Amino acid sequence: MDLMAMYQSMGIVAKSVAVVLIIMSMWSIGVGIERFFTYQQARNQSKLFAPQVAKHLRDGRLKEAIALSASKDYRYSHLAKVVLAGLQEYQFQQESGGGAALNREDVLDTVRRSIQRASALTASDLKKGVSALATIGSTAPFVGLLGTVVGVINAFTGIATVGGAGIGAVSAGISEALVETALGLFVAIPAVWFYNYLTSRLEYFNVEMDNSSSELVDYFIKKTA
Repeated sequence: MDLMAMYQSMGIVAKSVAVVLIIMSMWSIGVGIERFFTYQQARNQSKLFAPQVAKHLRDGRLKEAIALSASKDYRYSHLAKVVLAGLQEYQFQQESGGGAALNREDVLDTVRRSIQRASALTASDLKKGVSALATIGSTAPFVGLLGTVVGVINAFTGIATVGGAGIGAVSAGISEALVETALGLFVAIPAVWFYNYLTSRLEYFNVEMDNSSSELVDYFIKKTA
């Protein structure tokens, strides 16, 4: 019996479970692929961005550093978003006269808070869809188990209908149950793989943003000394 014939022989509950699992599989694969390419872009663009903005800051070219951070060429870079927030806040304080009204520590605290907000927003943006992978990876086996239970019930119903426990009476229900079990695992395993990989990348990005934030604050401390 091929899969299409097996699907057509399923009851309405088993078909519904199979459709839900297929949707979960498409969702997890779509999110995993989209996040993978987004993270690759963020990694590659940040590698190009970091040395260039560092050169501008060493030379004291603040406006050039801001323009570089805001460039569309680095729109996926998590480092560019964090650095841009800090540079713009510092420039605003200097150009609006806030730097004169506020003392040095207040200006630095303002810049720190701006960087922290940008880091939190960027981390939240990078996490989009990742929690869905965790949900799918943990629930798909149980959804498949529901289909398995339905298949076993159908097998016992076949026994009751035929009045015996021959292989013909239970084969359809048992095959339906096993297919639902396999489908649940087929959905869960890639979702868990994607989730673990993306979570490790997120941790690396968070470390990079923390380091860049610290280095940027150190730069402003030296600049305002």
